[in-house]
Amino acid sequence: MFQNLPAQAQYIKSNFADVKIIEPIANGNLIIYVDKNNLENLLTFLRDDEQLSFKTLVDLFGADMLGIRSPRFEVIYNLLSYKLNNRITIKVAIDDCVEVPTVSKIFSSAGWFEREAFDMYGIVFANHPDLRRILTDYDFEGHPLRKDFPLTGYKEVRYDEVEKKVVYEDVKLMQEFRNFDFEMPWEGVQKAVQKNNN
Repeated sequence: MFQNLPAQAQYIKSNFADVKIIEPIANGNLIIYVDKNNLENLLTFLRDDEQLSFKTLVDLFGADMLGIRSPRFEVIYNLLSYKLNNRITIKVAIDDCVEVPTVSKIFSSAGWFEREAFDMYGIVFANHPDLRRILTDYDFEGHPLRKDFPLTGYKEVRYDEVEKKVVYEDVKLMQEFRNFDFEMPWEGVQKAVQKNNN
C-alpha cells in the first residue's frame, strides 16, 4: 500500500516511463498525461494492478484548449480506487480530427461518456461500438462545446404547424445583440447622486 501520492506516482512512472506526471501534486490530485497509443495499456494497468486497483471510471470528458495551448483538445479520465481511497486523473492531449482509442472494453461506463464527448466536442473514439450523438439531434450541425461554436448555433429548430413536423432553418434573430458599454444606468445614477451630495 502506498503511503503517499509521490510514491504512487513513482510506481506508475517505473512501469510507464513515457507518462508525464504533473508536479507538484496539488490538493491530493495526481494528474498524468499519456500518449493516446499507450492509453489502453495504462488504464488496464491502473485497473488490474493489485497495488493500485483503480476499478471505477468515475468520469470521462473533453476539454477545448483553443487559444490556450496546442494540441487543441484533451480527453480526461477520472478513476477511483476503493483500495487506496483516492482518485487519479489521466489526460490525453490530441489535435482536431485525431482519433482516440475507445476504453469501453476496459471500463463499460466509458461507452456513454465517449458518446457525450463525441457529440459535444467532435472527439472520435476509434472502435467504439455505438458512436452516435447522444445529447443533440442526429442532424445537428457542429459540436456545441467547442469554443469556436457560435452562440446562436448554425440552425434553429421549430415545429411547423403547416408541415406538421419539426423543421430546420437558418437562424433568425428577432432582436440584434445589444452592445453594452461601461456606463450602465445604475452607475450613472450613482454618479448623479454623488454630484448632488457634493
